[in-house]
This record gives sequence, C-alpha cells and structure tokens, in this order.
Amino acid sequence: VIGMADGLTVPFALAAGISGAVDSIQIIVTAGLAEIAAGSIAMGLGGYLAARTSEEHYDNERKRELYEIDNLNDREKQETTEIFKSYGMTDTQIESIVATISQDKQKWADFMMRYELGLEKPDVTRAPKSAFTIGVSYIIGGLIPLAPYMLITNNIHLALATSSIATLTALTIFGAIKGKLMGTPPLKAAIQTVLVGGLAATVAYSIAAYISK
Repeated sequence: VIGMADGLTVPFALAAGISGAVDSIQIIVTAGLAEIAAGSIAMGLGGYLAARTSEEHYDNERKRELYEIDNLNDREKQETTEIFKSYGMTDTQIESIVATISQDKQKWADFMMRYELGLEKPDVTRAPKSAFTIGVSYIIGGLIPLAPYMLITNNIHLALATSSIATLTALTIFGAIKGKLMGTPPLKAAIQTVLVGGLAATVAYSIAAYISK
C-alpha cells in the first residue's frame, strides 16, 4: 500500500510539474526514471529499517521483562495480577494462575510482552520482505504515470493528458482496493486517494509553470 500509493503520486506530480516547465519529453522521462529508481530504493530501505527497528524494540523490551522477572519478581507478579484483575477474575483464580505462569520464565516474559506491553513477536523475515514489496510496488506505481511519456514522444500536452487519465484511473482503482482491504468504504478511499494525487500534481504543475515564465 505504501509503495504503490507513493509510486503513483510522486512520479506523477514530478512529471506533471516538469511538463509545465520544459518542452522536452526526454527530460521528463529521464527525470522520472531517476526519481523512480531513487524513490524505490529510499522507500524500500525505509521499510527495511522500520521492520528492523520493530524487531530491535521487541528484543530490548523482552530483555527488560526478563530482567524484571529475575530482579523484581514480586513487582512483576503484582503487574501480572493486575492484568488478570482487569478481566474480572477473582483473587483465588488469579493466585493459582500467577503461581503457574511464574514457573516458566520464558513463557512469563512472552505473556507480559503481549498483555502488558501489547507487543507481538515480529516475523524475522519481515524486513527483507518489506523492503522488496515496497520497492517493487513503488516501481510499478511509478511507471504508470511515466509510460505515456515513453509512448507519446512527439506531443507533451497529449502525453500529460494521457498520463493524468491513466494515473487518476489507477489511483481510483488502487484507492478502492485499499479501502476494501482496510475495512473502509471503497468509494470514500478511492476519492481520497484521487484527491491527494490530483492535488499534488496540480500544485507541482502550477509552480513549475509559474517559475518557467
């Protein structure tokens, strides 16, 4: 979602902006390809680092929980008791459960990670998968607004119009699919996605056209 959304919007805005400042389609294509290459690497790396940060945060918090179990055992038992109290359990029930769970340090730490801190163990393969998925999605999204400039090499205005139609259509479809997957009304999500992409391109084109005068 992140890769495709930015891939459709940023290169589209860039191509539209340059179209308002130059008459050379070759320059637009070159700049667009360079942006897609740089953007996909940056977005992919950002996804990788975000996933790695999540893994490191989980590992650090789990080490802290293990330390507290070893060195602050009574306090940790009290925190565990409070968790079960929030579920409406009686003191007798809680005492038995806490006594059982505290016998296994590793499982106790896992329990506290999930129910005290609300952290799930990250998938160790997530970082490279995230980097690849975001990077490739960005490239695919970025080629949609740039393709008309590659195919229509003799008319920059026609290329811009075709790129606008293709991109806005893709944004509409993508927004609807994104909305359905995320549980929001597809029409609402499609309109929001189109408005963001259209606004970015309009502003970029207007600024470039004004500066080039």
